[in-house]
Amino acid sequence: MQPKPGYVTPALSAVIAEGFLSRLSFGLISFALPLYARQLGLSLSETGFLFSLNLITEQLLKPGMGWVADRYGLKRSFTTAIGLRSVVALLLVFAGAPWQIFAIRILHGVSESLRDPSVNTLIAENASKKGVASSFAWYQTAKTVAGSLGKGAAGILLTVTAYNYSRVFFVAFVLSVLPLYTVARYIRDERKPDASDAETGNAASFADQTGETEPNASAQKRPGSIVPMVVLGFLISGTANMIHSFFPILAIEYGGLTAAETGVIYTISILVTIVSGPFFGWLSDNVSRRLVLLVRGACNTLTSIVYMFFPTFWGLAAGRVIDDMGKAAFRPAWGALMAYASSFNRMRRVRTMSYLSMGEGLGEIAGPILAGLLWSVWGIPVMLGARVMLAVVAEVYALIVAGPLEKIEGYGSAGPRGGKRPVIAIARRKTMRYK
Repeated sequence: MQPKPGYVTPALSAVIAEGFLSRLSFGLISFALPLYARQLGLSLSETGFLFSLNLITEQLLKPGMGWVADRYGLKRSFTTAIGLRSVVALLLVFAGAPWQIFAIRILHGVSESLRDPSVNTLIAENASKKGVASSFAWYQTAKTVAGSLGKGAAGILLTVTAYNYSRVFFVAFVLSVLPLYTVARYIRDERKPDASDAETGNAASFADQTGETEPNASAQKRPGSIVPMVVLGFLISGTANMIHSFFPILAIEYGGLTAAETGVIYTISILVTIVSGPFFGWLSDNVSRRLVLLVRGACNTLTSIVYMFFPTFWGLAAGRVIDDMGKAAFRPAWGALMAYASSFNRMRRVRTMSYLSMGEGLGEIAGPILAGLLWSVWGIPVMLGARVMLAVVAEVYALIVAGPLEKIEGYGSAGPRGGKRPVIAIARRKTMRYK
């Protein structure tokens, strides 16, 4: 049974709280780890690979972990993933060699491969159909605010402790343990197959998205190939993450800022994120998901130009704020689309989520590696210029994918007269025969 619009269930509140606390912890790590890697002697390209290693592991394991979550339950999988993330933070306290932090990043990837599909499914399961994008928006807002707070605190902690990375990682470990009680107390795993599951079978399975099924009433609502969605997620996420993980290095080595000043920049973006996240969620649910998706690519382009021509404190701060606004716009619309595409067979929903999020994850892998290589060989202007071009390509592709629109019951956007505005239709394969 779907919750009423506007009602936040205890389980959904627990997921949002977990997102805040976990990201607060890993905000500290995200800021400190690239600087620590440089202290250990890693090059820019090696640092980029370090930040991609956990993502590579995550994508390799994600389909299998989706099966595990479907088989053994969302709550059990989610709790296990949180425990593994805490172990990652604890191990970093004692890591003193490059091979150790590379191994720890692999373990981080294992935890994320189990966590992310479970989180997306829990939000989809506990949100009202007319408020799916808003639910994802609140979750993303909590994570982004916490991440900025964590990174801001990391800059201050590093300054106060004279760059004692072990102490920063220990604080991150303590924070990462806190969500365990909230999840254990309020989350229930009560998924039951819908009536439509028997009709659609494995419609949401990636392997079954061939576009050739028996023509029946339920098939009229079934999505076609999810490959265009995967590619779209890859392009948008890849361009966004070319600079995201490198921002502390960009600010300190390119902009000449101190660690404390860089931490302040993360804090500045918090107020903008608090407002823009829920706004874009509402916009996606009530006006246009197509428009909201396009904001991310535009922000990627604009931030690259700002970073290139205004490498000052206020220029970097403005670029960071714009980048966080783009992230706030992307997550609600993307989450709502994943919720719709995975809704046809709820007993296999986590597996479907895992495949749908692979494009986004692959972009997170490719982005830092490409940025590190371009920066090392040709310098930061070339890297930022390449990011601008890739962002334009992503915008054009988003328009192509968002071109064919269709009305989707329950996941549409309410029009001004109470009707249903169409959301982005998942592009059909040319072999579909649903007529």
